[in-house]
Amino acid sequence: MMKSLFLFSAHPKPPLPPSPHLRKLLRRSASASASASSPPRSGRSPRPAHSRPRPPSPRTSSLYARPSLLDMERGRAARRADVDAFLASLGVDPGELAGLELPVTVDVMRERVEFLHSLGLSNDDLVAYPLALGCSVRKNMVPVLDYLGKLGVRQDSLPDLLRRYPQVLHASVVVDLAPVVMYLQGMDIRSADVPRVLERYPELLGFKLEGTMSTSVAYLVGIGVARRQIGCVITRFPEVLGMRVGKIIKPFVEYLEGIGLQRLAIARIIEKKPYILGFGLEDKVKHNIEALLEFGARKEALASIVAQYPDILGIELRDKLVTQQSLFESSILVSAEDFGRVIERMPPAISLGRAAVLKHVNFLTACGFLLSQVSKMVIACPQLLALNMDIMKMSFEYFQNEMERELEELVEFPAFFTYGLESTVRPRHEIVAKKGFTCSLAWLLNCSDAKFDERMKYDTIGIEEMEVENSFDMKTSSEQVEDEEEDEDLDEDSDYEDTDDEFIE
Repeated sequence: MMKSLFLFSAHPKPPLPPSPHLRKLLRRSASASASASSPPRSGRSPRPAHSRPRPPSPRTSSLYARPSLLDMERGRAARRADVDAFLASLGVDPGELAGLELPVTVDVMRERVEFLHSLGLSNDDLVAYPLALGCSVRKNMVPVLDYLGKLGVRQDSLPDLLRRYPQVLHASVVVDLAPVVMYLQGMDIRSADVPRVLERYPELLGFKLEGTMSTSVAYLVGIGVARRQIGCVITRFPEVLGMRVGKIIKPFVEYLEGIGLQRLAIARIIEKKPYILGFGLEDKVKHNIEALLEFGARKEALASIVAQYPDILGIELRDKLVTQQSLFESSILVSAEDFGRVIERMPPAISLGRAAVLKHVNFLTACGFLLSQVSKMVIACPQLLALNMDIMKMSFEYFQNEMERELEELVEFPAFFTYGLESTVRPRHEIVAKKGFTCSLAWLLNCSDAKFDERMKYDTIGIEEMEVENSFDMKTSSEQVEDEEEDEDLDEDSDYEDTDDEFIE
């Protein structure tokens, strides 16, 4: 009983402390439990409790160790500095490419530069447009060049195309290039002509379909350019697609209307020679019109002059007029006033070379004409100075030997030399001679074949005054423009000093 009371007493004796040996065992047991409860490292087995700890080893770089962000930034900056130094050695200002993603190594950048060199671009071209160095060869350049090659752009034209519009290297074939090509094909431009258009005006590849291209075409159709001729106009002068209607095309057309040309006549001129739209209105066209008036051309004849020779609007006219007026006055005795009549009747006369003029004058004087008579003939028919010399000789021999007429008749009607000997002169002369008619050269030649046949139905003929002077009919101005190309071929030796090559290829 006393024993049980002692066990449940309120003040029991404290337990005895563990022995040193027991404390050592408890510590080992606790350490083992902690190792077992913590997750083991991946790829490594937990170290046995009885193993000795390894001494700390010196810090070494591991293959799997990741550099810090600071180290990465320093390495990137060092590589970019090397690339910038390489670009500077080419003459390219690296500052213009700041913020642009470039190849990370000099070797890759060198390969890109060599590829651009293989396209025909020089270091100067890269300096002029350094953004080309930001184009990836595989992602940007190759797809664009492959597309242009499939269209038919010539290899030898590629360098000039890239120099004029290097932005094409950044373009997307699907988004940027293909829609422009489809638009050109929709304008009735032949597939074979599309690459020629792009070669001549590569800036076209950067235009938006709903912008200037559509409005310029719509305006040309509106003034009378035939819809079927639009393709030819664009092929000959693709720059028209980049011209603003309100600032360039419309003021040009309205100015020509102001000097007497009808709108439909202007449309016919544009169909044949669309490059006249590229003549600057303020700095070229207006000055040339003023020069014509200054050198004797009459205001009412300006429309005729432009319709016959549209190129006169764009050449360096004043200097030519000064030179030609001096030549005509000294060699043909043409006065300043009569020089204006020469220009009105044959505007291309301002481009005749001195040798050609003297050659024809010498031929006429050798035929027996006085210089005063030659002057009168040239004023009435300036085309004499541009005709093929062999044809003139055959016509004159037929006139003397077969027609047996006086030289004065040629002075009165010098246009005789402009008619075809076999097609017009000989057949008509033989018919008139067979009927026994006596008529002037003007009555014989200055009429259509239908009119001549009608005259031959009568047994006699009356005296008829023929108007030798060429008159200008606004309704037939389009025919005059078309006939000009044939008139330019009268002399195969090209007596003209200048040709249309400075305007069109």
